[in-house]
Amino acid sequence: MTKVLIIGGGYGGITVAKALDDVAEVVLIEPRETFVHNVAALRAVVDPSWADRIFIPYDGLLANGRIRRAWAEKVTADARVELRGGDVEIGDYVVLATGSSYPYPAKIGIGERDQLAETHRALEKAEHVLLVGAGPVGLEFAGEITAAWPGKRVTVVDRADDLMPGDYPDEFRVSLRRQLDERGIRITTEPVDADLRFDCFGATPETGYADLPARRPDGRLAVNPDLRVCGTENIFAIGDITALPELKMARLAQMHARVAAANIRALIEGRTDLTTYQPQPDAIVLPLGPHGGVSYGPEAGVLGPEQTAAIKAGFYLDQYRELLGQP
Repeated sequence: MTKVLIIGGGYGGITVAKALDDVAEVVLIEPRETFVHNVAALRAVVDPSWADRIFIPYDGLLANGRIRRAWAEKVTADARVELRGGDVEIGDYVVLATGSSYPYPAKIGIGERDQLAETHRALEKAEHVLLVGAGPVGLEFAGEITAAWPGKRVTVVDRADDLMPGDYPDEFRVSLRRQLDERGIRITTEPVDADLRFDCFGATPETGYADLPARRPDGRLAVNPDLRVCGTENIFAIGDITALPELKMARLAQMHARVAAANIRALIEGRTDLTTYQPQPDAIVLPLGPHGGVSYGPEAGVLGPEQTAAIKAGFYLDQYRELLGQP
């Protein structure tokens, strides 16, 4: 049977693994014990009832394939994967889905699970919280903190004068700024002292293992429209690590995964009619705690706090539990 190695068990990795489990020998190489639902990580910091729910076991993901708990140290263009410790896996196809690192707590790194309770206690005690970065993470975190502790001082500092980089209409930012003002969240470009500080910027693609000419100076991988890594025949890249001109989001990583899986299936079946991926326009669902937020999509337009809160009420947790085969 055709062997497909998938490096990374994040949103894209689990999606492509599940999609190919019936047609290939799938090996998901991932060092973590559980999938981490980072979409809900900021809620888990302020609401302890979420702290365990965002960690979902991998053991129900694959019916036929297997999970190998290991670090990929090196991947070469001939589909050879060297693992930490010296073992080697060789696949007919390789999918690189290692995502990006990001400062805690927006992404929970290995060994950081136990910090959630400590961070919650620190937030409870702090009189003034500083968030550095007025992008989606900083603003969502500000919303979560002020929803959990109304009246707590929260300041968001950023070098830019405007909120939220991206191609969003004025109506989107007007609604966002109004809600931030109502909560007393201060936005500034000036240095600020506070009791507690969190960095909310600095996504870094995790591609240090990729011994491939398509790896750019910024760490991202150049890919063809079929999502094969440029200069290779049987290595695909999906999610945050790609150099595609679009936002880096879990939703888009899963879209990449479906295209990559369809193309690998086609190649296994001897077909050449591969699917191409079109970079997506800017769109976002930005909650500000359980009852606020603002969303935008080219088709839906701008959606206000009630609609946004309803869309992300459960942070899609049931969807990912189902994908991972958990009741």
